[in-house]
Amino acid sequence: MNETILVVDDQTNVRKLLKDYLTSQGYRVVQANDGQSALFVARHEHPDLILLDVMMPGMDGYQFLSAFRRESQTPVIIITAREEENDAVLGLELGADDYVIKPFRMRELVARIRATLRRQGEQSEQQEYLRIGDVLLDRESHQVTVRGEPVNLTPLEFDLLLTLMRSPGRVFTRAELVDRLFESGFTGLESTLNVHMRNLRRKIEKDPANPEYLETVFGIGYRFTQQGSK
Repeated sequence: MNETILVVDDQTNVRKLLKDYLTSQGYRVVQANDGQSALFVARHEHPDLILLDVMMPGMDGYQFLSAFRRESQTPVIIITAREEENDAVLGLELGADDYVIKPFRMRELVARIRATLRRQGEQSEQQEYLRIGDVLLDRESHQVTVRGEPVNLTPLEFDLLLTLMRSPGRVFTRAELVDRLFESGFTGLESTLNVHMRNLRRKIEKDPANPEYLETVFGIGYRFTQQGSK
């Protein structure tokens, strides 16, 4: 295994708890207590995944995400308290891949981490080149261009786009996409899926409110249109 996880939390006891458990599961763990120090650690340690608390003094989780996503697409999972669940949606919009709500069971957190890392590994190992309309997806380089311009996608956004583009015209139910992308039975994942789809539309559509590519099939799910136009 030997993947490196960066734990970012201002509470020493939380960082210790996560480090002890994740280390016992075979991960290498590095730590930071705020967003500014997390940027420094991430640039030097190159973690495979980041567990990020939102509410921290100084540079908080949102500010960290805004800065970090300009330089890296490393997967980020937000850790948030239940009363801050709506704030986690803002984190997704800023580029986080997923979130977990305190209190959580460690086994559930590790399952989420493994699913995220597995997606990332599969994306880097497989080669695939897809073009539909003005959207070009290169799986080997993990790059997407739209109308000739590169767009930055999070690993989960990339995987969602890849899933839809590999079967253009096919309607994927929300449950199918949740199963494929999250591989766990956590509640609230359909709302998380909605946020990621909204982010994708904002990044690849000329008019996200009237999408050409990413269609909603009401009452069922989503599909990538075959021609990229209506």
